Amino acid sequence: MTDAPRLFTPLQLRGIETRNRVVISPMCQYSAHEGHMDDWHLVHLGRFAIGGAGIVFAEATAVQKCGRITHGCPGLWSDSQIPGHARVAQFVSRNGAIPAVQLGHAGRKAGMQRPWYGNGPLNEDDFARGDMPWTPVGASAVPVSDGWPVPHELTVPEIQQLIEDYVSAARRALEAGYKIAEVHGAHGYLVHSFLSPISNRRTDEYGGDLQGRMRLALEITEAVRSVWPDDLPVFFRTSAVDGMEGGWTLDDTVVLARSLKVLGVDVVDCSSSGIAGAATAGKGQKRQPGFQVPYAARVRSEADIKTMAVGLITHPVQAESILEAGSADLIAIAREALFNPMWALHAARDLGADTDFRTWPEQSGWWLAGREKTSDFYQP
Repeated sequence: MTDAPRLFTPLQLRGIETRNRVVISPMCQYSAHEGHMDDWHLVHLGRFAIGGAGIVFAEATAVQKCGRITHGCPGLWSDSQIPGHARVAQFVSRNGAIPAVQLGHAGRKAGMQRPWYGNGPLNEDDFARGDMPWTPVGASAVPVSDGWPVPHELTVPEIQQLIEDYVSAARRALEAGYKIAEVHGAHGYLVHSFLSPISNRRTDEYGGDLQGRMRLALEITEAVRSVWPDDLPVFFRTSAVDGMEGGWTLDDTVVLARSLKVLGVDVVDCSSSGIAGAATAGKGQKRQPGFQVPYAARVRSEADIKTMAVGLITHPVQAESILEAGSADLIAIAREALFNPMWALHAARDLGADTDFRTWPEQSGWWLAGREKTSDFYQP
């Protein structure tokens, strides 16, 4: 009997065990109403649990109303938002996946357009649709780019309130039934804007050298970890590199990851860039299959912490090779899951972990096993 593919071996994370290593990455849907999830989110996220993923992440969820990326982003700044999240978490759990939430604050990128309207600062067309602007906040009064609003530089008391709001959001996430909390520290949003010297020009204890720039990320993570149960894991998403001269580097990420491990973080989710625009490949960084995997590999090796690889991982054999090489512990997919919500189940068949649809929900697997016996009828 051959060993099971690594992609379909369980992973123990504190007191929970994933059924496989496939993770649905947080994917913004821009479809919430005043921060409340609705039926769209239930169906959107529920299909990935039915589709066999091991962990299903809800999209970036704002800890403050002003922390939404767009008017259509969900939040957990209010108790009224718990029921919508609870419906999702309960359905995901009932269908065998682990429900997870990404807690964040968009910072100087807050209050922008939904991407299909332009993916930039709000304009008159957005105002006509009812999407009105608010003043974004950041580490310093440095805009994302030309034409973007200048953010308000957070004061120390405002930073302390922000940390308290992360704690409150984490408590609500736990009440909703999520089993994993991830602190969003990537893609140019608020935590990342404190980490990067490109956007952080502060001279107080939250700026300056690497330790100062890491302070907010570590204080938020420590606060979230303090209220998240000891038997449940905490993740941290990082932009491993800014991809710009004078920006955040992979060396910095390794240092950060070591500190996060000390605080009780279980997995570092390794993405990249976004500090001065879209969260895509930075300068000198080519977008190609698995282009961010080396970041996960180095963090895993040098910080001795579990990592999640993400970014143009689309094929089961590719995902399996990443795990076999020891480059990561989890594989996150996003757009490929939008294209094929059953990606994990198909991957199990491609890799030989399922030959008779036994891993599929019985409501479909039973029928498909019968279909297999009459496959000649389905040939063109």
